[in-house]
Amino acid sequence: MSEKLAPDKRHCFMHNGQKVFEWDQTLEEANIYISLPQNVPTKLFYCKIQPKHLEVGIKGSSPYLNHDLTCPVKVDSSFWTLEDDVMHITLQKREKGQTWPSPIDGQGELDSLSVDHEQRRLMLQRFQEEHPGFDFSQAEFTGICPDPKTFMGGIKH
Repeated sequence: MSEKLAPDKRHCFMHNGQKVFEWDQTLEEANIYISLPQNVPTKLFYCKIQPKHLEVGIKGSSPYLNHDLTCPVKVDSSFWTLEDDVMHITLQKREKGQTWPSPIDGQGELDSLSVDHEQRRLMLQRFQEEHPGFDFSQAEFTGICPDPKTFMGGIKH
């Protein structure tokens, strides 16, 4: 049931007609997916995650990404992996349930309609997490969706 409430698609940040990264989020995480250039040994890629900053690149070259994050993350719980020519960066949200308009501050932010869609999906994820015996996958909100982080006293960590 809860897998039905997982992100249904990745958001894509394009710049000058090229995909920079894709991303999605859950109540607890924001995930960034970066397609890797071919013919570069995997040991040369690096990712430096700080509480409010992310740097990604190839050792010996200028960083591919070197930007502030939209919201702070838990560095000790965040990590990155390389698989199938994709760098997958998992950022553990410091504030569970917070809806991020983008993982990178000022880069590829969602429009207000997409933010509302994300907030609705995260609210249903929260309901599912708090009431595991129920199926919220077909539930819908009418009107304004409450903030999943603060609704009814907030999320229990």
